[in-house]
Amino acid sequence: MTAGSDTMLLTVVLRHDQSQNLEQLQGRLDANDWWHGFPPEGCEVVSWVVAMGIGQIVTLRLPASRLPAVNVELERRAWGTFETDFYPTYDFLPVRERLTRESDARRDLAPNRAESVA
Repeated sequence: MTAGSDTMLLTVVLRHDQSQNLEQLQGRLDANDWWHGFPPEGCEVVSWVVAMGIGQIVTLRLPASRLPAVNVELERRAWGTFETDFYPTYDFLPVRERLTRESDARRDLAPNRAESVA
């Protein structure tokens, strides 16, 4: 999937239900076909990490039109195993690189301005 104006990033925080042990959690995920059903078709996993003490943090790239499907699959497969939080996100790296270049350009001009004022 290529990034475009109709795509979005969605970060999903899957907070572990700490009242269940790992075997119970895995059994529930298996029963809900989690590993085959999430994310739904048409969604690309950008990253999937474990944050110890929190749970799993998944970032998906998807067409905005697939957002309802992501919601339904999380309701169907994750509830009862995880508490979920959702954050629409975007790739800040290109913006950061541009801002760094702009900052460097302003700093390069700063000594010249001081010289022209003196």
